[in-house]
Amino acid sequence: MSGNEIDNLIDLMAKLPGLGPRSARRAVLHLIRKRALLLTPLADAMQEVAVTARECLNCGNVGTSDICDICSSEKRATGEICIVEDVADLWAMERANVFKGRYHVLGGTLSALDGIGPEDLAIPRLIDRIEAEGVTEVILALNATVDGQTTAHYIADQLEDRVRLTSLAQGVPIGGELDYLDEGTISAALSARKTL
Repeated sequence: MSGNEIDNLIDLMAKLPGLGPRSARRAVLHLIRKRALLLTPLADAMQEVAVTARECLNCGNVGTSDICDICSSEKRATGEICIVEDVADLWAMERANVFKGRYHVLGGTLSALDGIGPEDLAIPRLIDRIEAEGVTEVILALNATVDGQTTAHYIADQLEDRVRLTSLAQGVPIGGELDYLDEGTISAALSARKTL
């Protein structure tokens, strides 16, 4: 291997989630071999995103305008806001293509160990939105972790008697086998059982 530019690219690629030094080397080599087909268009697209990408001033989604397409769509003004921890969670919900309301990205979860309090998250902006947008239901779509549940309880306390609060169901995933599930998942599934 030669060339400081190539080494620099490998080092930068290795910092991406899911890529280590070895995977980064393979990816860079593939990009170089497919320079015209992949490397040049990728570099152009990355430059364009570096210039145009911004956080939605309303919900925290990432897009290319100050207000994202979801927030600006009148079809999405259903009175429902789905609260997620980060943009990746919002995108996951959108891939499922079942929620037709709007979102609110917190930017993380409360964590006493990491020194993250309510003022470090987008909770005050959420409360402002609920009043300004006439929200009737808030769906808490936070991860089933200690910090996620702590954050959900805090938000529920802040919004008590203002809106209807719901959360995503938890339990056995579609195609899941009981033998492979942890005790917490089985417990949540049993608690949230429904009549057939």
